[in-house]
Amino acid sequence: MIPVDEKKTKIDTSTEERIKAAARLVFTRKGYEAAKVRDIAAEAGINLSLVNYYFRSKEKLFQLVMVETIDQLITAVISVLNNEQLTLQQQLEQVADQYIGILLKNPDFPLFMVNEIFAGSNELLKGNRKNGIFQSHFFKQLYALQAAGKLKIDPLHILMNLIGFVVMPFLARPLLERNKVVKATAFKRLMEERKQLIPIWLKGMMK
Repeated sequence: MIPVDEKKTKIDTSTEERIKAAARLVFTRKGYEAAKVRDIAAEAGINLSLVNYYFRSKEKLFQLVMVETIDQLITAVISVLNNEQLTLQQQLEQVADQYIGILLKNPDFPLFMVNEIFAGSNELLKGNRKNGIFQSHFFKQLYALQAAGKLKIDPLHILMNLIGFVVMPFLARPLLERNKVVKATAFKRLMEERKQLIPIWLKGMMK
């Protein structure tokens, strides 16, 4: 027989995960502004008061979901950048693929991060994340090429352009969709195309 406290913990954990999973779906489908707590409750199949009990507000829930997205994104990127079995081109291809894939599931994440950065947050590069990126095998290869005269630009341009190529379309998406320049399905198709195009563009910069 499972002790009462252990049973309660399992129920609490299960309910929290259901709410977070529902929140991700609703935020992705409707965007942060249009999403309502009652939409999240309906998606999770639970009472509205339970969502408020566990997370207090839509803002709190959104922040929690986005912080988990940061962990997922940075872990994936650092893993690729430090994989010594991959060539530079393969690393660019895999980072673009994973980066865009995660953002397609969390399209409000770029706006969240921009707001967090300008509010003074250092969440993105906290702990060992900075070294995991800037002292990665990927950057060591780039700096070696630069030292040998085979890379004419600062390696940071590669990273900044990679971020820009991925993030800027997501920041522009709400404006493009509101003005009927692009539909949600077309935007997804364009971003899937960019998974292939971004490594080609960055390779061109490295010549």
